Formats: sequence, C-alpha cells, structure tokens
Amino acid sequence: MIKKYIRISIQYSNNQKKKNYFINNTQPFFVFVIIKKIKKIINNLKQKTMKKFSKIIGIALLSLTIFSCSDDDNNTPAQQTITDIAVANPDLSILVTALTRTNLAGTLDGSGQYTVFAPTNAAFTTFFTSLGANVTVNNVDVNVLKAILLNHVIGSEIKSTAIPAATYASTLSPINATTNAPTISMFVQKAGATVTLNGGVDSKGAVVTTADVDASNGVIHIVNRVIQIPTLVDHVVDNPEFDTLQAVVTSTSGTFGNQSAVLTALNGLTAAAPATLFAPNNAAFTAATTGTGFLTGTAVTAANVTKVLQYHVTTAGNVRSSQLTNNQVVPMFTSPVQNVTVILGTGTVDIRDTANNLSRVFQADIQASNGVIHGVNKVLKPVL
Repeated sequence: MIKKYIRISIQYSNNQKKKNYFINNTQPFFVFVIIKKIKKIINNLKQKTMKKFSKIIGIALLSLTIFSCSDDDNNTPAQQTITDIAVANPDLSILVTALTRTNLAGTLDGSGQYTVFAPTNAAFTTFFTSLGANVTVNNVDVNVLKAILLNHVIGSEIKSTAIPAATYASTLSPINATTNAPTISMFVQKAGATVTLNGGVDSKGAVVTTADVDASNGVIHIVNRVIQIPTLVDHVVDNPEFDTLQAVVTSTSGTFGNQSAVLTALNGLTAAAPATLFAPNNAAFTAATTGTGFLTGTAVTAANVTKVLQYHVTTAGNVRSSQLTNNQVVPMFTSPVQNVTVILGTGTVDIRDTANNLSRVFQADIQASNGVIHGVNKVLKPVL
C-alpha cells in the first residue's frame, strides 16, 4: 500500500509539475522543491524497510543456529554400556565370551549401576591354566565361571577417586544358591593411584591397570588377574590389619609354637560347613602379648596359643552381624567347648569372654566362601 501511494504521488507530482510548467511557467523552482522532498521521503522509507528486513534476517539466522545446535545435540551418540565397551575392546574378548556363556552380558548391558573389574585376556589365560592344562572359557564349569565373574562385579558405581586407603565392598557373588544369600566381600586398597584387590597378584587378587572407563550403567576398571573367591584364611592374609593373626596361625615353631593343626582346620572349612571367625587386629595382639597382657611369660605355650586361637572360631555356622542377638551365647571351637556372649549396644557389638572382658567388633561381615569374619579390637581370653 505504501509503494502504491508513493507511486501515485510521484505520478501526480510529475503530472502536476508538467501541468504547472506548461500552465504556469513562473513556479518551476517550487515544483522542483516538492519533488525533492518526495524523493527524500521515499529514501527514508526504503532505509527503514531495509533495517526491519535486516532485523528479520538476523532473527531468522539466529533461529537457524539454535535449531542447528539442537539438532547436533540430538545427534550425539548415546554412551555405551559396560557390555558394549567390553565387546569393543579386543583385549576383553574372553571376558565377553564368559559373560555370554553365563548369561550375564544382558545384565551388564541393561539399566542399573555397576562397577566391573574386568580381567584382560592374559589374566583369564593365567587363571584357566591354573585350573588345568586344557581348561578354557568354553569348557570350564559354567557355575564356577559365573561365580567368578560375579566376584568381579559390585552393585554400585565406584570411581577410583572414591576409594579410600582400605575398605571392603560386597560383590554380587553369592556364597550359595539360597535366596538372598550373603555375597562375597572384596578387600580394596589404594596407595597413591594404585588400586589393589584382595591382596594383589601375590595373593589371589589383582591390581587395576586401567581405571575409570566410564559407561552409561557404571564404570569399568581393567585388572591384570582374575580375582579368585577368597576363603577365611585368604581374607586374613590379604588385610594388613590381621598380619599378627596370620603370623600366629601360620606359626610352626618359636614363640607361638606349631599351630599347623589350627591352620589345617581353617583351610578345611567349606561352604557347606562354614565357620565364624572373630579376628583380633594387630593392636589387640600387641596388648595381649606385651606388658600386663594375659598371653605373656609362662602363659605363652603352644597349647595355650592353640586354645586362644580356637576360642575365636565358632562352628555354629556363617553367623552374620544381623543374626546376633543381645546376650546370645555362642559356643567356640575349643575342647572342651567354651562360650562367648554377645552384648549389643546402640550401634555397637561387643563379645564378652570368660574373663568378662569386652572386645568390640570394628569390622563386621567380611564374607568369605567358607565363613564370615568379624574384626575385633581385643584378643578373647578363654580359660587356659
């Protein structure tokens, strides 16, 4: 409408100019001024129109940029699952075969959050060789394989930065086939950037070689050995807090005498016939064997040491902390049988011995394949 009006005005003005020019030749300058003003108005209208058009173009380009960025975000590939990452890594091919054989590949490809300690092909090869010359991932007992694999999985995401100097974590490997069976514990240590599992390669554990491979459903830590399922003795050996206990149990001569029979009995425990061990830490043994401790001087005989060790083991079964009750009497593995009494407080568990001394549980439910350990801060005293 604006252009039509301008055009009419121009045409009208031109006509008027010619008309005036021929009718009245005395006002040519006036006509010229009118035309010049009209042209100026037209130029101003054009400039305003172009400015508006430029703004529209700018907004349109900005909108295209925003939508383009949005499209780029939508085209970002989805993060891979733990199974996807394992499949893509040629050095984890035996792990993938094992997961497939045991129907665990789908579990680690789904929802949830997991931490997987993934053994390399070399780690699996070393493990299968230890089982026999012809054992492979394809012919090893599938139940054994599944238990081993689950012993490498924790049911939550744990980055290496969240690992303290020493801690226990519960794996997904159950001690038996019963519903809600307790699962095997893993002893995790970190020194600097080095993460060691169940005592490392010198025991039956492993060391993390590549940490924090992030997945959509958790994290992978690649390890250099297959982590074998620990026994009670393995857990004692793996934890430095139990170094003195280990030294006493494995003693064959010297101050503590020959304790081979105790070690043999502990190694003979099975998943079908488990035991519960109240394990004194290093400080507890120091207090008991020095100064006014009860296991000093003439009291330190092989027989007495054996009785003390037996007084920390009950064959009442795999007794978890949740199964303990206040004033519960627990028979111990002495001959004749001597008992301890459980004393429950507010958030505390104490074990009372024959001398009415209380030993505090500082670490409960360290689960092994053939029993459970509760760490205590005093050596329990039997009747010697």
